[in-house]
Amino acid sequence: MATFRPDRRVGGAVFAFDAILNRDTRDPLTEVERSYLNDTFKYTGGGLVLTALAARSMFQSGFAFRVMAANPMVVLGVSLVASIGSMMGTYYTPPEKTVQKHLFWLAFNACQAATLSPLFFVSPAILSRAALYTCGLVGSISYIGATATNDRYMYLGGPLLAGITVVALSSLAPMVLPMGIRALAISEAISLYGGLAVFGGFVLYDTQKILKHARLADQGILKRDPLSESIALELDMINIFIRLVQILLMQNNRKK
Repeated sequence: MATFRPDRRVGGAVFAFDAILNRDTRDPLTEVERSYLNDTFKYTGGGLVLTALAARSMFQSGFAFRVMAANPMVVLGVSLVASIGSMMGTYYTPPEKTVQKHLFWLAFNACQAATLSPLFFVSPAILSRAALYTCGLVGSISYIGATATNDRYMYLGGPLLAGITVVALSSLAPMVLPMGIRALAISEAISLYGGLAVFGGFVLYDTQKILKHARLADQGILKRDPLSESIALELDMINIFIRLVQILLMQNNRKK
């Protein structure tokens, strides 16, 4: 019997995405664009590593247990305020204020870690697979965004904003509205699979936005700020990862 190989699925995803979405490609990236994109992904990777390490530490210290036992609405409210506040602090701090900007960035990653720490209750095998699939999916979509013609997918901003609104409402609906089993199943499907599609679209949009900002920074219109650019990609990857974990858990439960 043939065994399943994750690298084949990732390779197939790259080929399929490139063939379907990237028929018209651009010239190779300029040195300015390549440098800006690389610096942004370095901050994205660094932020994700810090978030994972901090979340693991919080889980081992028992913080995750207290989060699970707390009022979910209070936890949601506090985490949203803290995350948005630290994110806005990072965005609006000028790049010249290096220390202050990095402190806000560290606070942002700490907030993400606190929210994600309960995920370590899940089997390490499922977390590892979800992380691998996330890297493959984001890598393939980013490649499309980087090689497509300039600003080709920038029009997606409006539709993606509408999509994320629908996904957010479908996630919150079971917490505030009485719903039957069928309605719950529909709401869950929208949140999981719809969210996966929306955040995949955001990766495409954010990659092209980064390249556009690189050109504007080179012209002196914008300040060069890869740290702030990385936050959008980091949030995209975290949301894709969470949904893949949930999907893998559902598949695993069906097999039992």
